[in-house]
Amino acid sequence: MPGPLHGIKVVEFVGIGPAPFCAMMLADMGAEVIRIDKKPRIDRQSIPATPQFDVLARGRRSIALDLKDANAQEVAMELIAQADALIEGFRPGVLERLNLGPERCLARNPRLVYGRMTGWGQTGPLAQAAGHDLNYIALSGMLQAIGRANQPPPPPLNLVGDFGGGAMMLAFGIVCALLEVRDSNRGQVVDAAMTDGSALLGTLMYGLKAAKRWSVDRGANLLDGGAHFYDTYECADGKFVAIAAIETQFYAELLQKLGLDDPAFQQQMDRTQWPALKLKLAERIKTKTRDEWARLLEGSDACFAPVLDMNEAPLHAHNQARNTFVEVAGVVQPAPAPRFSRSHSQIARPPATIGEHTESVLREWGFSDERLAILKEKGVI
Repeated sequence: MPGPLHGIKVVEFVGIGPAPFCAMMLADMGAEVIRIDKKPRIDRQSIPATPQFDVLARGRRSIALDLKDANAQEVAMELIAQADALIEGFRPGVLERLNLGPERCLARNPRLVYGRMTGWGQTGPLAQAAGHDLNYIALSGMLQAIGRANQPPPPPLNLVGDFGGGAMMLAFGIVCALLEVRDSNRGQVVDAAMTDGSALLGTLMYGLKAAKRWSVDRGANLLDGGAHFYDTYECADGKFVAIAAIETQFYAELLQKLGLDDPAFQQQMDRTQWPALKLKLAERIKTKTRDEWARLLEGSDACFAPVLDMNEAPLHAHNQARNTFVEVAGVVQPAPAPRFSRSHSQIARPPATIGEHTESVLREWGFSDERLAILKEKGVI
């Protein structure tokens, strides 16, 4: 069976980070996503020789256009007229200045879902300001909540803003709007902002704070490393393990398997005892290597996992059993997710060289050979 989004056609204006990740997710699920890349200069040095490492570009074909050219804008518009959805990740107003904004596109294709990915959103006093993932999650309140007490909050890679609060929210929004089109027969704009999305990811914490069960002091809470039973610990070999035994029965199994019969550990939810219990637990974990603890605890209800690096994770037996990682064009990378019982999500092709499929895509999408010859003559393609 093809992927669950088979038959959906998407035009992606290539940007950086979250917009390509969103497009990758849709392509992994079977959508036909055409990337409109910036047309490279003629000199060979401007064309990447190893596109397979641009993993976020997997699964899509690429055409190259100079969107500052009116003829290229019309080519893009003809593709948009046939698409179900569009993805763009520029500052507000960029595509409007290229005559490819939502008003014109929706006039040409009234059923179009126009997906917009920004950090601050399409509106608001910061809408035109530059920024990156770290800035956006700082404004949402989530960055301050991450990290150790008495230390600056660490950058959590770009997982919270770019990918979790940005790309995944845009993908969700696009699919929601595509479903709504079935009833309304009308497209619309999806405004996905990383600040909004990262705030939404913190919904649980905001609820707990309102109930006075979450402190704004970093490292003092159940899920931020404040609790001794929910943290990472260094082992005898300098590697780490992750322990998350929150529930009473799982906590009891953890203590039993660790051989901790100290009565102090029975006061699991006494927050005043957490710092002292953390020291005792750290001392115990330091007596064995990570892999020794894994042999003792992994697969039990102690809520345990070894902390693996990116070399180790693809080799773990569980990940291998589920094919969590795949190899495409010699590059090991995470497989499409989630899984479906009938539909088969897959990586359709490795990342393309910029403009690799310009002629074949345009021909498939209705451009005649005569039209292609004219576009070549004008330097549009």
